[in-house]
Amino acid sequence: MQLDKIVAYHKALSDPTRMRILLLLSRGEVHGHALAEKLNLSQPTVTHHAAKLREAALILERRDKNTVYFKLNPEFIQAGSEASLKFIFAKGVEEMEEESPEHSLKESVLRNFFAKDGRLRQIPAQYKKKLIALQYMVEKLEPGVVYSEKEINEFIKPFHDDYATIRREFIMHQFMYRENERYELNPPELWTRWENVK
Repeated sequence: MQLDKIVAYHKALSDPTRMRILLLLSRGEVHGHALAEKLNLSQPTVTHHAAKLREAALILERRDKNTVYFKLNPEFIQAGSEASLKFIFAKGVEEMEEESPEHSLKESVLRNFFAKDGRLRQIPAQYKKKLIALQYMVEKLEPGVVYSEKEINEFIKPFHDDYATIRREFIMHQFMYRENERYELNPPELWTRWENVK
């Protein structure tokens, strides 16, 4: 993670109200009106702070008619924290600046193909990038849970409207196993790993 992104991450966290919003969202998705009530703040104030958190990719939002719901984006929260530690405790400037090409590619794909609200803008045409996007989505499913086809479709829809294609891609690349319209995550060892694609 680049230094400017680390700084932006900490700027987003540098307000007590925003920290309280994150704490409330750690218990699950909450709509804006409920946040305002729980924090005893006006709706515009909550909207302002939520926008700062969203810009830093710490939260995601979705609209349902006139209601806006917010939830944590735990992967980015953790990535920012880990990047900060790596930066502060780096053994030298060269090590601090040096990122593996694989890490850079993954960050680039997530940044370029996923919108701030978490939606996949388009399915990447390049095989390696497509695998990164698929893995990012599938990692949000629960291991050991058997899903119906309808449940998988509903899981995919917030990411992309073409759920049928993405569902097939999950199977084709061994991310999931399908039998009698029931779907289950395969162990990660069976996944088609983008890191191994030449």
